[in-house]
Amino acid sequence: MSSVLERLEIYLRNTVRNHEWSALCVSAAYFFCVLASYYIIRPVRDQLSAAAGSTQLPIFYLAVLVATLLLTPLFGMLAARFRRSQFVPAVYAIVALLTMAFIPLFALQERISATVLGTLFFIWASVFNLLIVALFWSFMADIFDRAQARRLFPLIAIGGAFGAIVGPALTKALVFVVGVQGLLVVSGLLLMLCIACIYWLLGWARRNPVAGEPDRDQRVIGGSVIAGAIETLRSPFLRRVALLMLLGDCVGTVIYAFLADYNRAMFPTREAGIAFASSLDLATNILQILFQLFLTREIMVRLGPIAALVLDGLVKALMLVGLVVFGPGWIAVVAVVTRASAYGIFKPAADSLYTEVDAETRYKAKNFIDTSVWRFGDLAVTSSLNLLRSLGVATGGLALMAAFAGLSSAWVGWRMRKALPSAALKTEG
Repeated sequence: MSSVLERLEIYLRNTVRNHEWSALCVSAAYFFCVLASYYIIRPVRDQLSAAAGSTQLPIFYLAVLVATLLLTPLFGMLAARFRRSQFVPAVYAIVALLTMAFIPLFALQERISATVLGTLFFIWASVFNLLIVALFWSFMADIFDRAQARRLFPLIAIGGAFGAIVGPALTKALVFVVGVQGLLVVSGLLLMLCIACIYWLLGWARRNPVAGEPDRDQRVIGGSVIAGAIETLRSPFLRRVALLMLLGDCVGTVIYAFLADYNRAMFPTREAGIAFASSLDLATNILQILFQLFLTREIMVRLGPIAALVLDGLVKALMLVGLVVFGPGWIAVVAVVTRASAYGIFKPAADSLYTEVDAETRYKAKNFIDTSVWRFGDLAVTSSLNLLRSLGVATGGLALMAAFAGLSSAWVGWRMRKALPSAALKTEG
């Protein structure tokens, strides 16, 4: 045990500079609150989709896409008109208030209709997730430079992984005690804590500015409210990032659909379904922490983010081939490993790339890709699944198609090196 602690101490000493410790800890706490807040209500959302069945997912995702497209200009307006120190906390405050606005609605669910309320909640929980996580990583890419991102992002992501463990654990413990309304209160309070972390990090960033940009905190990004969509279409780098996102979403959504059907078949009650979803989230995030501690940081520092992107695609493809070999019972393992890879390997690597671009791209284009593009992918993939099933394509065939998407993701990740500045490809030894 002592030797493990000694090695961990040496690892951290080689990774974190003295002046970075406080920012690292607060950033990890911030991400802890972000994901704990989301994962408290995610099992409720997942139980809803499982109850409806995977064939209904296109309807849900169409509604989510429409809501996302309506919110994107609002986000762009805030980013265009206000300083980072104003609009980042404002977004979290709005999300917290809207989350807690569901509390009286759940108290009136018999009058509103459980179906209508459940659909609205699914839409909000899905938009909520992408918005607060995308904004978190945009903010991180604005606080730290490229070298810091490679060293610190995998460690910061561990804070989120712990939040993603605590969140479902709290849901499992509290759902029978305080109900959904109580869970919403806890989720909203955690989002308020995020705001406190943001203000602390803004102060640290003023004392430790990114080289060559000492005035980031006072800068108003400006530009058009739809600049993110326009820039994504124009930029080869952003188009490849968007394609990576779509390919990863193809894998994740196929697995999510398989998992929804498995949950529905195996767990007939709402509470059992929520408990199963919580257990999967717990296992996923433990594995994610292991990836971040022992794999991702080493790959990013020694080989660069491109290698991490390639590895993630290969892991996804391998696990889906395993689903074909071992059958439907393998789906829980596939879900755990691919989700852990997506958030423990792919996400820190992909988000570190945004340290190479300007502020408008960092906030607006990233938000567009991480929300609108992602939700378009959800709709396209679930609609395609229903079509392929109607044509007689079995689960094995669908899994092989998703495996091909994983291999394509690895290839596009490798090709990303041609779209990046040469500085972004350098390793740190």
